[in-house]
Amino acid sequence: MGHSAAVWDYRAATEITKDWNGIDQVLLRTPRGSSARVSLHGAQVTSWRNEHGEELLFTSSKFGNCGSLEQHGFARNRMWAIDENPPPLPGNDSSGKSFIDLVLKSSEEDMKCWPHSFEFRLRVTLAADGDLTLISRVRNINGKPFSFSFAYHTYLLVSDISEIRIEGLETLDYLDNLFKKERFTEQGDAITFESEVDRVYLSSPNIIAVLDHEKKRTFVIRKEGLPDVAVWNPWEKKSKSMVDFGDEEYKQMLCVDGAVIEKPVSLKPGEEWTGRLQLSVVPSSFCSDRLGLDRSGL
Repeated sequence: MGHSAAVWDYRAATEITKDWNGIDQVLLRTPRGSSARVSLHGAQVTSWRNEHGEELLFTSSKFGNCGSLEQHGFARNRMWAIDENPPPLPGNDSSGKSFIDLVLKSSEEDMKCWPHSFEFRLRVTLAADGDLTLISRVRNINGKPFSFSFAYHTYLLVSDISEIRIEGLETLDYLDNLFKKERFTEQGDAITFESEVDRVYLSSPNIIAVLDHEKKRTFVIRKEGLPDVAVWNPWEKKSKSMVDFGDEEYKQMLCVDGAVIEKPVSLKPGEEWTGRLQLSVVPSSFCSDRLGLDRSGL
């Protein structure tokens, strides 16, 4: 009976529908009203709403994501499958949570882009309190080693980019993509925005906070296996040159992205890599000390 109840709870909180392109998508819900929507195209989380129904992720009105799909890696341009029988996740408790497991296995088409055999699994979990967790696993089923870089491309919806600050990345070295990936050291006590930013912060702590002054709320990003953090906002001039991005939309978006960029992951045959990203939203009255923003990470 207990097993049947668990299966019923999972199915009751998970619904498969189609988007306006006819592509399957999975809707996750919690009893309190939080929700997340995951498209099987690219395994992208296209919506994450709190218990009040407020959207927390940014999606361009002109296109479903920002930038060329191939630019972000071919996995985002493939149809994923629902994984009905995924291998167990060590130390991961999904009881009382709504979740979906997706899988992408290398195809002949993929081999043309990237000539390695792999299995790429993603579990998207929505907890009762509305926290959104992404757990990615990449396994080498190739006969030889391969290496790869990785990023989640997390686009947060913010009230006004000029009122946003990021805490947790101060004093770190970063690669600046606006200066041919030259290496600099962050000098500010927090990161704020007044022009285009396209950086990769290196060897970052496992907890980062994005404070939205106007909405009086803070995104808390917790991560494992993702040593780098990409921070991007295209600002006004770049936005106008992007066909899949509205001219003024830069004001309401910020990409803060757990990633592996500086030192790619290397996997021998049979090895598996795991990366984990957890997104929470808390009132900004939570101070940095309570969030544990220090160099020790989690």
